[in-house]
Amino acid sequence: MSHLEALETEILAAIEASETESALEDVRVGSLGKKGSISEQMKTLGKMSPEERQTMGPALNGLKARVTDAIAARKDVLVEAALEARLASEKVDITLPLRTTPAELGSIHPVSQVVDELTAIFADMGFSIAEGPDIETDDLNFTALNFPEGHPARDMHDTFFFNEKEDGERLLLRTHTSPAQVRTMKSQEPPIRVICPGRTYRCDSDQTHTPMFHQVEGLVIDKGAHIGHLKGTLEEFLKAFFEVDNVTLRFRPSFFPFTEPSMEVDVQCDRSGSEVKIGEGNDWLEILGCGMVHPNVLTNCGLDPDVYQGFAWGIGIDRIAMLKYGMPDLRAFFDADVRWLQHYGFRPLDLPTLFGGLSA
Repeated sequence: MSHLEALETEILAAIEASETESALEDVRVGSLGKKGSISEQMKTLGKMSPEERQTMGPALNGLKARVTDAIAARKDVLVEAALEARLASEKVDITLPLRTTPAELGSIHPVSQVVDELTAIFADMGFSIAEGPDIETDDLNFTALNFPEGHPARDMHDTFFFNEKEDGERLLLRTHTSPAQVRTMKSQEPPIRVICPGRTYRCDSDQTHTPMFHQVEGLVIDKGAHIGHLKGTLEEFLKAFFEVDNVTLRFRPSFFPFTEPSMEVDVQCDRSGSEVKIGEGNDWLEILGCGMVHPNVLTNCGLDPDVYQGFAWGIGIDRIAMLKYGMPDLRAFFDADVRWLQHYGFRPLDLPTLFGGLSA
């Protein structure tokens, strides 16, 4: 029996010394394989006498079982060690800061921000949004708005015209969002309260003008609308937009074909510093144009001017964005410079509200 004890001691030592699963497999094959040391001993049972087999048989089976159990136990240890090593090499330090998400990296363009602010203000005042296409007909952009053929006011708009069609009609890029007002008056019954934000186009380019810019126009049509309502609407809008307690407005006579009377509106401000401060000081700044809707426009839109009257105004979105947020050059709005947008942009999920603060 001494040689079996020596064999067991040798095999168990080899099992304990195995550092990898492949080394342990070599020990298993060398001991329990077809030509393994224990298997070779099992082959000698047939040459033994019955008395010897009764002794050696159980001894060899016991050795085989103990070796098998030792190999299984060592394998469990090696598998666990390999897993721990892998976890150590592939672990992620969850205490590190997260990468900046696209929502945090992105910024809302100031024009989009101001459109959202305008929408919040006028929605609170009972206005809805009216939109129209950028490409318009001459009739909706000019004729319906009381611009007669050959009228010099058409030249003032520096219009981008498309080539003539076979029937002589020429489409154009709208020079104001007023065609959306015409579409609204032709499709809806008064009372009407809408604002019309959108892109407009004129052939002009300098520090305060671009060939494409953004404009918002407002329209109110009702039986009792009057100029006092216009003044009150503009005051409430400017106070809410510039987030000041009071504004003082000055109305000057002007001319627009689609309104009568027509007025330019100045707002009191302070220009003494590097920024224009609305609602204080002794200076004046032209801010928008407005007036009572011309009877001819009402007639052209199918409304009876003896029954209905209304008022309208228009203001440059880019211009008031520059005033509110201190931007010196309009052309930078359209340069697509990410650095400029990161500096002047707004957080995408901070939607402006009157109760929470428009620009908070």
